Order: sequence, then C-alpha cells, then structure tokens
Amino acid sequence: MDEIFKNRVTEWAKRSWDQGVYCFSHFLDLAQRSDFLSLLPALPPVPWTLFGGAEGCERQMLRFGNEDTCGYDAPFPIACLVIAPLSARFAEPLTHRDYLGALMALGLERELLGDIVVRPEKAYLFCEERIAPYITEHFIQARHTSLSCRLSDGLPEGPLFETRRVSVQLSSQRVDALIAHVFHLSRGEAQALFPAGRVFLSGRLCESPSREPKPGDIISVRGLGRMKYTGVESLSKKGRENTAVEVFI
Repeated sequence: MDEIFKNRVTEWAKRSWDQGVYCFSHFLDLAQRSDFLSLLPALPPVPWTLFGGAEGCERQMLRFGNEDTCGYDAPFPIACLVIAPLSARFAEPLTHRDYLGALMALGLERELLGDIVVRPEKAYLFCEERIAPYITEHFIQARHTSLSCRLSDGLPEGPLFETRRVSVQLSSQRVDALIAHVFHLSRGEAQALFPAGRVFLSGRLCESPSREPKPGDIISVRGLGRMKYTGVESLSKKGRENTAVEVFI
C-alpha cells in the first residue's frame, strides 16, 4: 500500500472525527478504494461514504463525516460536464482514451477527474467542482474534433452506464472462469490477472481466482472492463450452469 495515501486517509479520518467537519478526498481509483477499505479497522469510527457523481461510477470520492457528526449536510463537490462536437457532421468517433488524453494534455491531474461516460453523440465527465470552469473554457478539442463543454443540466433518463447481457456456461462459479469466458481469455491468462492486482470484486482487490461472486457483485478487471454478476439462471442438459452477467459497454 502507498504510504503517502495511507497517511492522507488517516489524517482525513482523524480530522473529521476530532473536529466534527467533513473531509473529502480526490477521486480514488479501484486500487485506492480497495486500500481504503483495508484501512478501515485502524481508522477512527467516523462515518464515511464513497460516491462518484452518479450510481455506477467506478472512480469515486471518499467523504468522512455525515449530518449527525457534523451538524449539517455537505454534498460531494462533484460537477458533471457534458461534452459534444461543435459539428456532428464533421465529428470523429471519439473513445474514452481520446477524451482522457485531451484532458491530460490540459495539464490536469487524473485524481481531479472521475468517470468519463461515452455515448454515441456526446460524453459526460465527472470532475471536482473547483476545476469545472477551467475545463469548460479550455477543453475545446479531442483529436481533430472541435468540442463544446458545459455544465450538464442533468443526467440522461435511465441508467447512465449502458450494459449488454451475456450468458455463459460454467462448471463452477469461480471468478476466474467467469472472467475467462466473458473476456475471451484462456484459463491461464485469466488466473494471471490475480497476482498482477488487476481484479476487483465490488471495490476490493480480489487475489483468489477461486472466489465465488454473489448476485449484484461488480467484477472489475483493469484494462479489460467490468461486469455485474447476476447469477445462475438454469442448468444445461449436461449439468453446466447457465450464468448471466451484465457487461458494461
């Protein structure tokens, strides 16, 4: 675990507990979220919340404190920006990497930015509230496409993150078997992801390929994607388990 991160989290928790104030982190990635959860037994018993701006966000802020301990409510300082081509006719099909690369070129630290949700005609960016004006003014191009960037009036109706349903047949509900089938890997390639620290189960680092997920668990594999585990739906004629997941697009 990164000692600097450990010290920062401990300091935030202690300050919130001792002074009765809210303390917020920057956006945490999966590894930092997992590290935070492993630190909980050593922290003061201050209430905490993780939130990324909308349900389903993977990068999340950590907030210590609540209305009972602080005496008032403090929302997460997260802004949602909507990004769209100035001219849809001449726009390129932009990917998550295109948007992120252009944002990094502005000199922004990754910890200031949350999830980037890419839709066919636009994208939504979650960021720290204080840097939203800078981004709306300067984020004007990705690749060769000119962009407009503004504060969002609201999120689109329905789920923000789109998924596609995938059914696979498994002999057992091991997480390595599930990853291998969904991401089209060999069993050995899937198992190699675990010692590399690339697999997370509902926000916690998963080091055991034989773990069995529970319905509703989010399985994230860094560099490959993530899925929501639904569970076993039926048995095949050969006794294999027909398993359903929702893969995030």
